[in-house]
Amino acid sequence: MNLKKILIGAVIAVSAMSLLTEAMARPAGGGRSFGRQSQNVSRMPPAQQAPQQAPRQAQPAPAPAAPPVAAPKPSPWKGILGGALLGLGLGALFSHFGMGGALASALGTIIMLALLAGVVLFIIRLIRGKSQPATAPAAFGGNQNVYAMPPQGGSATPEIGARLQPAPAPAAAPVPHQQWGVPADFDQAAFLRVAKGNFIRLQAAWDKGDVADIREFTTPEVFAEMKLQLSERTVADYTDVVSLDAELLGIETNDTDYLASVRFSGMVKPAPDALAEPLNEVWNLVKPRDGSNGWLLAGIQQFA
Repeated sequence: MNLKKILIGAVIAVSAMSLLTEAMARPAGGGRSFGRQSQNVSRMPPAQQAPQQAPRQAQPAPAPAAPPVAAPKPSPWKGILGGALLGLGLGALFSHFGMGGALASALGTIIMLALLAGVVLFIIRLIRGKSQPATAPAAFGGNQNVYAMPPQGGSATPEIGARLQPAPAPAAAPVPHQQWGVPADFDQAAFLRVAKGNFIRLQAAWDKGDVADIREFTTPEVFAEMKLQLSERTVADYTDVVSLDAELLGIETNDTDYLASVRFSGMVKPAPDALAEPLNEVWNLVKPRDGSNGWLLAGIQQFA
């Protein structure tokens, strides 16, 4: 019975998480494509549609292994001192086991004399070793002649960097986007600055459900679609624009208006405690050629 209750609880939890995911807050427009679409944007190659990714960093080559540390040579004086102490200890040991003091003393004296003779021989060898000229160290591989020819089939040139990892192939530079229809005297910087401000303001109006403010930025068709989406949403939306970039893709012109396609990319948070998510969509802004109105949002276009 307990196992059955656990399984039922797990199914309910999964269902609740699925419903919560479906009802998760979304930015203005609900992440859909609607309204006026640009054919030029639809014909853009996938390489230009996808957000540019930072090139992968080359993996550093592994550091060369540290050379093994040679073990310190034992000091000969340690053995000599140990032998002297051993001779004294044997003398005391002989005396302890009942040997006569004279005999124990004589044995200890003999051992001490033998050790002193060893010390004298060691000093003589040490003096002789220092008086001999030092031999030159072997050059790269024992006592081989440095100028000797390499063995048959070998190479006299060392393989410099043979153990280094091959450098990664340089990342291909992204193909720059070719704008369409943008006049040479068009102030793109000022236009994009205003477009980014209107994007953030419209997101705030969407979160609050302020239809009056939304109407100020949209065409009648887009306003009707966004108002319908607001009436259908079940949870309050939250859109925190963490970072935002805008790029003017191009401007199309017909007999009545201009259509400017602006790609917005960046990171947004759908909840106060949520992780930032990527944003990448195109807003198509329209403006009458007669100048009777300013730029309005005429459609949102998602990349395929």
